[in-house]
Formats: sequence, structure tokens, C-alpha cells
Amino acid sequence: MSSLNLTQQNAPIINRPSQTAVGTIVWLGSEVMFFAGLFAVYFSLKAQSGELWPNSTWHLNVPFALVNTLILVASSFTAQFGVFAAERMQPRATGWSPVKWGVVEWFFLSYLLGGIFVSGQVWEYANLIAEGVTLSSNSYGSIFYVATGFHALHVTGGLIAFLLVIGRTFAVKKYGHKEAVSAIVVSYYWHFVDVVWIGLFLIIYVLK
Repeated sequence: MSSLNLTQQNAPIINRPSQTAVGTIVWLGSEVMFFAGLFAVYFSLKAQSGELWPNSTWHLNVPFALVNTLILVASSFTAQFGVFAAERMQPRATGWSPVKWGVVEWFFLSYLLGGIFVSGQVWEYANLIAEGVTLSSNSYGSIFYVATGFHALHVTGGLIAFLLVIGRTFAVKKYGHKEAVSAIVVSYYWHFVDVVWIGLFLIIYVLK
């Protein structure tokens, strides 16, 4: 009996990955396929468009889109700093300096930057519609709004997730492993959203 107990004590501890994190990664894999399909549709329509693409893409405000892209990319960095705070179990700031910020402060900054990005897209849509580029104007308008619109919905979902994590951080009496995992999982999703937008920006605005 004592030898059995000794064997159990000496047995290695298996650190299994979080089921939530694994499930999120699997779900993001399906999202990759979804956006890959949108990219394929975009290139297929472009190949058959003739002069439609050159006549339509000149409406795009590339410098504005670049600034908006940099804002979204910056939000990915701030979200990662929030993850670092979660890993050291620091829910809130211990001082005014950013190096002392916790999950709440970094995620709120990420939320603010993401909100600016979405607002920028809405402003761009308004200008394009005023210039006659609409969802039903032609195939270019359709794929442009479908691709960027679905991405905007994903960004909005990420903004809601940030608020949920911030709210949960305030609600719990003691910040623990579950709360840290929630912050990390949201960061996975946010990084995914950022990478997808970089692909969209290169395809739509750079390779136009």
C-alpha cells in the first residue's frame, strides 16, 4: 500500500490545455476557412471583371485605410499587454504608469482603439456610398461590403468580448485562473481579427 502511495506521489503531473482555449482555436480554424472563401470569391470576381475593378478601386481612400489599419494593429499590442497582466494575476492598475496597468486598463484601451477602427469603417462606407459605390451597384461593391462588413461584425464581437472580460474582472472578488484564461482566449480572437484585416487591407487596398 505504501509503495502504491509512493508511486502516485512520484507520478508526473499532466498539465492539460484549457478546454476553452482549445475550443476557441478550433472555432477560429473554421473562421479561417470562411474568410479564405471570401478571398477566393474576391479574386474570382476580379478576374472576370474587366475594367470594373480599376474603375471602382480609385474611390478607395488608401491613406485613411492605412491609418485605420495601424490603429487596429496597435489594439492587438495593447490586448497582448493585457494578457501579460492576466498571466501575472494583475486585474487592475497599481499606479498611473502604463507599466503598472492591469487587465482592465489594457483591455479598455484595446476596446477604445477597436471602436475607433469600426467608426472609421462606417465613415468610409458613408463616403463610398455618396460616390455611388454601394452593395448593389456592381460585383465590386458587393464583395467589398460583404468582406469588410463581415470583418466589422467580427470586430464588434471582439469589442463585446472585451467588455465582458472587463465586467467579469470587476465582478469577481479574487482574480484567478478562470478569469486569466478568459482574457487569453479573447486575445486569441482579437489577434485573429487583426490578422484577417491585414490580409483584407493588402488584397483590397494595396493589390487593387
